[in-house]
Amino acid sequence: MNKRYIINLLGYILLIEAAFMLLPVAVGLYYHEQSWIYFLCTAVIGAAVGILMVLTRPNSRALFAKGGFVTVALGWILMSLVGAIPFTMSGQIPSYLDAVFETVSGFTTTGASILTNIEALDRCMLFWRSFTHWLGGMGVLVFMLAVIPLAGGQTIHLLRAESPGPTVSKIVPKMRTSSSILYGIYLGLTILEILLLRLGGMPMFDSLCNAFGTAGTGGFSIWNNSMAHYNSYYLQGVVTVFMALFGLNFTVYFYFLLRKPMMALKNTELRWYLGLMLGAIAIITFNIRGLFPTLFDAFHHAAFTTSSVMTTTGYCTADFNTWPELSRLVLVFLMFIGACAGSTGGGIKVSRIVIMVKSTIQEVRKLVHPRSVTVVLVDGKRVTDETVRGVHSYMMIYILVTVLSILLVSLDNFDFTTTVTSVIATLNNIGPGLGLVGATGNYAGFSAMSKIVLSLDMLFGRLELFPMLILMLPSTWRRN
Repeated sequence: MNKRYIINLLGYILLIEAAFMLLPVAVGLYYHEQSWIYFLCTAVIGAAVGILMVLTRPNSRALFAKGGFVTVALGWILMSLVGAIPFTMSGQIPSYLDAVFETVSGFTTTGASILTNIEALDRCMLFWRSFTHWLGGMGVLVFMLAVIPLAGGQTIHLLRAESPGPTVSKIVPKMRTSSSILYGIYLGLTILEILLLRLGGMPMFDSLCNAFGTAGTGGFSIWNNSMAHYNSYYLQGVVTVFMALFGLNFTVYFYFLLRKPMMALKNTELRWYLGLMLGAIAIITFNIRGLFPTLFDAFHHAAFTTSSVMTTTGYCTADFNTWPELSRLVLVFLMFIGACAGSTGGGIKVSRIVIMVKSTIQEVRKLVHPRSVTVVLVDGKRVTDETVRGVHSYMMIYILVTVLSILLVSLDNFDFTTTVTSVIATLNNIGPGLGLVGATGNYAGFSAMSKIVLSLDMLFGRLELFPMLILMLPSTWRRN
């Protein structure tokens, strides 16, 4: 493993984070707040350390699979540890562990919060908190590949280790061009949402923060009552649509850019994603219709909540913790499924569900017809045995991490619903769960150990398990 090159890449990550910290500095100066100085100090120190790391000259710039996984895992941990410093230095989140939990939640686009009074934070703090969603949504290493020319042809391992989904490939031959296209689509959709929110009368600061949270499918709000603060069908409707859009595989948008809409519309994952979402909206609307004055109100809140939960965003317009059991169970199932591969959403991913269902059907057919040759097809193409094995391996590790996390968090002695859904909500990067961590709750009451476990779960979920797992294996750090 090329450790010197990994240090070099981590230096670039620090420099990128330090540069982006100048944005909350500008916000603090604009609103005449004093806490901007903490972002500036952190940025200066982070940049100085980053420059020293960049000046480390590796003997080789080759980066293979294991090195890519380790770089991504260490990079996200480093970003979170540094990004939390201004919160604690300012005293607005006095506990550094709480600040790290909040920042990990931001970068992993989870949206789980330990804050009991969000509105008490300065605007520059709220801006940074929301902006971590935007930066983490597409991935800081994808951004690095888009703006910094890196030597060596193995940078595909960085993209594969950071991007969500069972398989990731270059959408065009050059890696840097692929990353630039992804971020171009991401930025374009973000700007469009900001403009539409402004047309609805939302203040510019609110529009920026809410768009960052939607684009990254993170869900950090700048108000204690989340999107319910904006008592507007239009504004909440815009966010509903864009949460669903950012939960799509970005390759679909690339097909539209190539003027090949039929290729996009024939995408199997897209059809399953929309089918599951629309089906859940219909079931929940019917189930909660008696809780709201009109059927349209029930549909509006069902659509918003379904889009928020399935894309693992976590915004809310109503306390779904008080909804009937059927609706709550449907939402829990959606928490597991999540959004599409290649999106900014979390969860198991629709593509994995598709592959598991189809591979199971093929196995049943093979039992009935032992001599038949069966293959799994998605979009008319054969899914390789390696991909199918990868999906099943992922699910096994996912179950083990879930069970172990639930056992550790259960030591806090909260009720069953709170304990289980807190792990589901963090491992799937959703944010709110049920019980004490519901739409109107938070994670402030958990012990220090549980906060560490849940923080690791957020990183495990965002990085698709394997980078964090490889980082923790003793064999990774052996010389041979």
